[in-house]
Amino acid sequence: MKINHLTSAEENLMKLFWKLDSFYLKDVMEQHPEPKPHQNTVSTYLKILVEKGYLSTEKEGRIFKYTVIMPFQDYKKFLLTELFHNFFHDSGKEILEFLMSENLISQDDLRGYFDLKIEIKPTRVKAPKLEIANEILNPKKEKKTKEKKKEKEKKKKK
Repeated sequence: MKINHLTSAEENLMKLFWKLDSFYLKDVMEQHPEPKPHQNTVSTYLKILVEKGYLSTEKEGRIFKYTVIMPFQDYKKFLLTELFHNFFHDSGKEILEFLMSENLISQDDLRGYFDLKIEIKPTRVKAPKLEIANEILNPKKEKKTKEKKKEKEKKKKK
């Protein structure tokens, strides 16, 4: 499903619609904080949001019932992905640096998050083979016997 960008006015109305989930025009007018927009303005925005795929309509007699069909989580993901691509060059590190430099997230927040999310399991590490050290500490019998044979041959030659 393609998600369309919202203007700030559309986004502000959608915040109310996400809370209501399913509503009539009169519900919007009652729930909207002061200063309340004109009913025709809200009606125009409702039509636009239906066209953009954020709302669906169902006719009940002479009035329409509106239902949110674009979940808030999907819109939030869309916005964050746009920011990630357009302003942070697809870099998670750049986003974290920005959030920390603007004091929007702290190192304690990150520590707490990663302490909860990451399980560190101990792994067995194979010790590297120390062949030279082993040869010095535990000389093989073959070498000793070869060395002894060489020494015996030298003695015989003398």
